[in-house]
Amino acid sequence: MPPRNDLPALTRAELLRLGVALCAGAALPSFAQTRSKPTMNTRPIPSTKEALPVIGCGTWIGFDQRPGSEEYARLPGVLDALFAAGGTVIDSSPMYGRSEETTGELLAASKRQVNAFLATKVWTSGREAGIAQMEQSFARLRTRRMDLMQVHNLVDWRTHLATLRGWKEQGRVRYIGITHYTASAYGEVEAVLKAEKLDFLQINYSLDAVEAGQRLLPLAAERGVAVIVNMPFGGGGLLRRLRDKPLPPWAGEIGCTSWAQVLLKFVLSHPAVTCAIPGTSRREHMADNAAAGAGGFPDAAFWRREAEAIRT
Repeated sequence: MPPRNDLPALTRAELLRLGVALCAGAALPSFAQTRSKPTMNTRPIPSTKEALPVIGCGTWIGFDQRPGSEEYARLPGVLDALFAAGGTVIDSSPMYGRSEETTGELLAASKRQVNAFLATKVWTSGREAGIAQMEQSFARLRTRRMDLMQVHNLVDWRTHLATLRGWKEQGRVRYIGITHYTASAYGEVEAVLKAEKLDFLQINYSLDAVEAGQRLLPLAAERGVAVIVNMPFGGGGLLRRLRDKPLPPWAGEIGCTSWAQVLLKFVLSHPAVTCAIPGTSRREHMADNAAAGAGGFPDAAFWRREAEAIRT
């Protein structure tokens, strides 16, 4: 059975009943059938059914680099690896230092803007301040139309969503959404999801931080909202703990050659997840991350057997 790329928007009742058993991919026995198909999977954005590749690139820290530095010189390879694997999503924010500007420079130099699904955020208070910040993001990213503009950490979200709805009608932004990264904010995130019509939710979700998968992701699916997962490695701590440990014997059976791929497979096994955006500043890490987006994804029973052992 090949991976499913046509997951419908499920009702909350269906998700709560089935959980990740309706994962976007085959059950474990079918992985041998999918190894020969390295193409990255896509999943539909519920509001339009546009296909979005399941692995993207986050730019926090890694893209906050100055031209002429050794770190900056490595970054074209990151984007090359993303696009070569079939990825498109590049996520940034004005709070990420120079990351927006760096992304815009690299895309312009490579003439690869057409390949990118550009996502950034507004992170300030007040209508005029929000407009000024978003206009700056357009300039830094060197684009006239933003694929996705998100209200970062729900800062003054009512004000900015009103502006963004107008911009969406004008064609300046294609999709709008909200973001957060801490469980302490889930109550407010939940309230906004219920009250507002959104295209995207960006939220933290990982093998060692599963609360969003139980609480927010089912609601997003019910509301027809695409989900971008930030911090799929648990903020990096989990991956650092695992990095030097041997992979379990079953890793190869699910198409994984690294712990990063195992952790990304877990995230992408949730049926409400549209895309994960691990951050990196190295080509080899981007290629490794992207490989997790190919093939199938284990079902809920598999992760119930293996996840606790990984955590401990």
